[in-house]
Amino acid sequence: MQLAHTLPNVANELNLPFLSEGVVEAPSAETFFYSIDTTLKHSNATQNVYFSNYFEWQGYCRERWFFECISKDMLATEGVFVTKNAHNNYIKEAFPFQTVLCSMNTFHVQRCSFYLLFKFSIDGELTATGYQQVAFANHKKRIHRMPESVIEKIKRYEIHV
Repeated sequence: MQLAHTLPNVANELNLPFLSEGVVEAPSAETFFYSIDTTLKHSNATQNVYFSNYFEWQGYCRERWFFECISKDMLATEGVFVTKNAHNNYIKEAFPFQTVLCSMNTFHVQRCSFYLLFKFSIDGELTATGYQQVAFANHKKRIHRMPESVIEKIKRYEIHV
């Protein structure tokens, strides 16, 4: 199965955490959660939440996960994480003063890159899904192998096809 066809199917699945036909959750896979309280700042004149907020929320969730679960210094002494690809699928509108829960897992973890899978819900109802492809680069901005200890931490959140 090609990865390009797998990602949308995995990211759009309704069952937590990102289970679908052909996708099996790793027995020890953890899921990271991040909560967002929407306000009028997030909405337009008709008071629905701007679609672009979901990309920003992917970033918030990703950064908090890196900080809390991977490395407090974001591996700044060794290199940088770079977003190579990002996608979001909007399923249902959100409105100001709702709490959006983002759940996140990793997928297709390799030596230099991995995917983050995002699921957004309000009161248990799916509102959006998305993913990012993240690569690790050295300070010269060249793709570089992540430290083995970091790969192990990232794999704690990995689901498998």
